Amino acid sequence: MVGHVLALAETWTDWDGRPVPAGDRLYTPHKAIRRVADHMVDHLAEMEARLAGEETQPDHWHASATTTAADLAPFTGADLDEARSRLTRLARIWATRLDSLTPDDLDRSPGAGWTFRQLAFHVAESVYYADSVGDRRVRSGAPGGRSVGQ
Repeated sequence: MVGHVLALAETWTDWDGRPVPAGDRLYTPHKAIRRVADHMVDHLAEMEARLAGEETQPDHWHASATTTAADLAPFTGADLDEARSRLTRLARIWATRLDSLTPDDLDRSPGAGWTFRQLAFHVAESVYYADSVGDRRVRSGAPGGRSVGQ
């Protein structure tokens, strides 16, 4: 998932500054990276709390529905470098945590909610945010800059 997101992010340094509609939401390069990172952190925190037998802390912000002024900023090479560093490290933390669990741990997770295996697959769906922005090198007029059939 992170490799896919970062491959798309490499095309965002020439983003035209217009948010991309996706359903009832708007996405920008910064918002896509923020949502991927937040989604990884939120569900990692959920997994850690459940493993420790603690209550999880739900996200009350609903950040996917919010577009901040920072989300509208140009996406520069420095932003891409920061995204690479942040998302790569988060992916490593996820991989380390999942690798420490047995198949039984993955499928019979403590507490309420999805199994940890299901959580991992759910987090992988974070590609949605980056796919919403799309490959910005393609100028076909399709939503998100994606070419028809992509």
